[in-house]
Amino acid sequence: MLDKLNIVKQRFDEVNDLIIQPEIISDQKRYVDLSKEYKDLKDLMLKRDEYLNLVNNIEEAEEIISDGSDAEMLDMAKLQMDEAKERLPALEEEIRMMLIPKDPEDSKNAVVEVRAGTGGDEASIFAGDIFRMLTKYCDSKGWNVSTVDYSEGTNGGYKEIQFEVSGQDVYGTLKYEAGVHRVQRVPQTETQGRVHTSAATVMVFPEAEEFDVEVDPKDVRIDYFCSSGPGGQSVNTTYSAVRLTHEPTGIVAQCQDQKSQHKNKEKAFKVLRSRLYEMELAKKQAEDAEKRGNMVTSGDRSAKIRTYNYPQGRVTDHRINLTLYDLDNIINGGDIQKIIDELKLVDNTEKMKQLSDSL
Repeated sequence: MLDKLNIVKQRFDEVNDLIIQPEIISDQKRYVDLSKEYKDLKDLMLKRDEYLNLVNNIEEAEEIISDGSDAEMLDMAKLQMDEAKERLPALEEEIRMMLIPKDPEDSKNAVVEVRAGTGGDEASIFAGDIFRMLTKYCDSKGWNVSTVDYSEGTNGGYKEIQFEVSGQDVYGTLKYEAGVHRVQRVPQTETQGRVHTSAATVMVFPEAEEFDVEVDPKDVRIDYFCSSGPGGQSVNTTYSAVRLTHEPTGIVAQCQDQKSQHKNKEKAFKVLRSRLYEMELAKKQAEDAEKRGNMVTSGDRSAKIRTYNYPQGRVTDHRINLTLYDLDNIINGGDIQKIIDELKLVDNTEKMKQLSDSL
């Protein structure tokens, strides 16, 4: 492990020198990437210092115990060695976790889209439930949520809703919510009391900075229109809503949440950049998932990831076969963290298996 930590220290010293170079500071993308890397490596260097200190304490104590000439020092040495050996395994585990290569996208903010799937009006209502669940969870994390665009269902909920989330390590957490969420319950519109199955799809994109992806304005068609409410009726008479169409790919991004046309345009471009960035990222993730045989964070939008069964009060995450009988708390955003922590544990365990050969 010490050999691996020494290699990391060489990189830390290199990054430490690079981030003060004028040519790096003038390159915004490179400077931001190196600054993030510096922060991660600095945390690891603090653990390295603690590790070296413990190893030195054990070696010193062993020398004193081996000599055995000073009874008072002997007791102190035994105590020092016991304390160091007790701490060492936990510290080694912490370092192993920190040595797992981080996804550079994890620290980014996210754009989240919830779409009603199969199930008609009930699917729209369920999409609204998922939106509320995710926003309550984001609030509990202290993250900021801002709606970008939405289309309301005819009997409540949303046909689709898109929102931005900003905060610390947002994408690295919310990416575990991407996929098909399925609900089994008696719909509000059901008169016979029968349980129906409906679905909603959650898509999570890392928010792309301007330097992450270049969008040529010539490739974008811009349309302005009036914001609309349920049933498509106009809710204002000004053309403040903005729709962007990226003609080379056919990707559409729109925003009608703000009263200002300029702010809507700015938000729509942010979503468009994120969608284009996610296209490239999805290819890479698919390749990585195939190599690792890991589907936990593959981002496969067609994959059924979770079922919310109301009659039994249970939630099952199919990726790791985890079932919790705490539906009310989870659908209100309360215990999503418990599921995400389990998913992260499985994901990190797989990564650690790959890393162990190199330590």
